[in-house]
Amino acid sequence: MTTPMLSHRIRAASLALIAGAGLAAGGTVHADDQDKGTVKLAYVEWASTVASTNVMKAVLEQAGYNVETSSLSAAVMWQSVAGGDTDAFLAGWLPTTHEDYYEKLSDQVDNTGVNLDGTKLGLVVPSYVEAESIGDLNEYANEFNGRIVGIDPGAGIMRLSENVVDEYDLDLNLQSGSGATMTAALKSAIANEESIAVTGWTPHWMFARWDLKYLEDPKNVYGGAEQIHTIARQGLEEDMPEAYAILDAFEWTADDMGEVMLMQEEGDDPYEAAKQWVDEHPDMVNKWLEG
Repeated sequence: MTTPMLSHRIRAASLALIAGAGLAAGGTVHADDQDKGTVKLAYVEWASTVASTNVMKAVLEQAGYNVETSSLSAAVMWQSVAGGDTDAFLAGWLPTTHEDYYEKLSDQVDNTGVNLDGTKLGLVVPSYVEAESIGDLNEYANEFNGRIVGIDPGAGIMRLSENVVDEYDLDLNLQSGSGATMTAALKSAIANEESIAVTGWTPHWMFARWDLKYLEDPKNVYGGAEQIHTIARQGLEEDMPEAYAILDAFEWTADDMGEVMLMQEEGDDPYEAAKQWVDEHPDMVNKWLEG
């Protein structure tokens, strides 16, 4: 009778020793590697949002969740969370850019708060362009080929830019596209030292890559500094309290985001770049994981 009991004690002691050795070696505990369910994150194809979404994906996976991401237009992104089709997004630009969406859907979503402070929107040009103000653009309209290069038509900055064209009575057409086509046009124009105006925002990697400036907006159509909010579906806090707490705790700076965006722009896979950044910032990540 003593032999089985002794074997049991030895086996238990061995397991405890192995676990202790792992912790003593500084190993990371990954939520017992258990599957806690799937968190569905929505995002828009903006460099800033691709960065934050992939960082959150890596963090939630570290906490034991499966994570699915869906690339949507801004309008559909808001509606998907309001309707419960997705769980959250990290790209609520308020109070101006997404004002219309928030006004319509604020009572159907859970605004968990700010994840990045001090953003900016406006028309951006290379620093060598003579125009200093949006009102100057008509004087140089031919140099800009009669256009302002924008992004996806559902984006809040496009709505504001349409208002800018009207308020300043500009002789330039607002051209829609995507974040990628906008930066490609900017890259081509700068390589040829041509004038170009694009819809821009901070944080964005293009400011680290090229010497750019915002055109002054004396009529304040774009508004002042904004904040990026995390928006969750109603009921997520009850359904997945730990995941909700991580989303709620998520907060970083424009410099943090810029590091990830630049890694992505330099050719790294967005998800792999985000995982590398997460691995290199354990103190910050642990604060999020602790909720």
